[in-house]
Amino acid sequence: MASSFFAQRIPSVSAIFSVYTSLSAFTILFRTILNEIIPVKVRDFLVSKFTDYFSSHFNSNFTFIIQEQCDYVTNQTFRAAETYLPTLLAGTSTGSLLVRSINLKNPMAKPRYGIPVKAKITDEFQGIPLEWTLHSEKTITLTRKEFRDMIMSDYFTYIAKSSVDILKHIENLKIHTYNPHNREWESAVFQHHTTFETLAMETELKNTLIRDLDAFSKGKNFFKTVGRAWKRGYLLYGPPGTGKSSLVAAIANHMKYSIYDLQIQSVADDAMLRQILTSTENRSILLIEDLDCSGTDASCRNVNQDEKEGGENQNKKKKKEVTLSGLLNFVDGLWSSCVEERIIIFTTNHKEKLDPALLRPGRMDVHVLMDYCTPVVFKKLAALYLEIEKHDMFEPIEKIFLEVKATPAEVTEQLMVSKNPDIALRGLVEFLLSKKLTKKNEDTEIKEAEA
Repeated sequence: MASSFFAQRIPSVSAIFSVYTSLSAFTILFRTILNEIIPVKVRDFLVSKFTDYFSSHFNSNFTFIIQEQCDYVTNQTFRAAETYLPTLLAGTSTGSLLVRSINLKNPMAKPRYGIPVKAKITDEFQGIPLEWTLHSEKTITLTRKEFRDMIMSDYFTYIAKSSVDILKHIENLKIHTYNPHNREWESAVFQHHTTFETLAMETELKNTLIRDLDAFSKGKNFFKTVGRAWKRGYLLYGPPGTGKSSLVAAIANHMKYSIYDLQIQSVADDAMLRQILTSTENRSILLIEDLDCSGTDASCRNVNQDEKEGGENQNKKKKKEVTLSGLLNFVDGLWSSCVEERIIIFTTNHKEKLDPALLRPGRMDVHVLMDYCTPVVFKKLAALYLEIEKHDMFEPIEKIFLEVKATPAEVTEQLMVSKNPDIALRGLVEFLLSKKLTKKNEDTEIKEAEA
């Protein structure tokens, strides 16, 4: 009875074929009318809307794409994810890991592990499972359909805060140099040993710098309140060999900031300079050394002016180059706010050659004279290299320093001759007396020439 009932309800093959034929004919007719009446652009728009609608409702995943570059600056969300994801190595679903040993001081140290390209990393946030994928060194994706709003509002903020905490406790700093051919920063591990504890410098000046750096690191709210970019500028000037580079290293180690060492001579023009500097990270040091030789000082500009007046090198005059205004605009102009918590350090051997515009307050907040060796600096060097606090020869050596100019680098070279304090200090006395005699002879020759 039941079988006969269902047999009556099931349509015949001919009926199904008839319905299929009718639908096919209707579809062809509808497509023809659609193509004839509706313009191509309107059809494409409708198709795209239908596709987006069905994809958003029936696709099981939603993907956030995070790329390294965003407009003219580095994508800080990418940097935060790049810092945060290595802490999730336990959640990688790949059969491989990057193994790196970057401790130059201890080759036997435990290696560090990284995430290879194409690897998938799982994370959990407030009970929500998440999946990251490292597609390349410049693109990361995060996949999840549900809780999209929470991820956008809370999870990315959590990653940003976590990355800041991680960077504050980072063990290995980096020093970056710009490669103009590849148009990108290249980095190496920065393991300079100089700290403020080992830096040979006048005690009062050293303490002043430490207080200034500490106040800067805690001054985010202050800079925001007064409406200034969160940055600090230092000008280190003095003769070669007086410890300018060592002071930069001490600042980097004290602040836990990586260094971006920019050779301004290799930058083509102002546009390239903006592109280079906006691709640096927060909490970093921008170092421009030998500013007096960069072409932005007054002497170089005077030479260029003389060439223009003489009508020489017409082809060279048309060549683009970094201008003083371009550099100033980034140091103290609108572009200076692109990166937060930045320290800008310029070094020069000849402060008098710099354009006065570079020395204006607000651009170089602190001017630090790295001078010749003093008795205080000498004692610090002797304690470091000879491991002595007192010696009978200290007093006569200190008296010679009042008459002879010697750089800390020259003194260090003499102290490293021997571990025996007597031998090293005698050699230093002979070196200083030789410099004194040479200086006396030069002064005599000058006076005779003037006479």
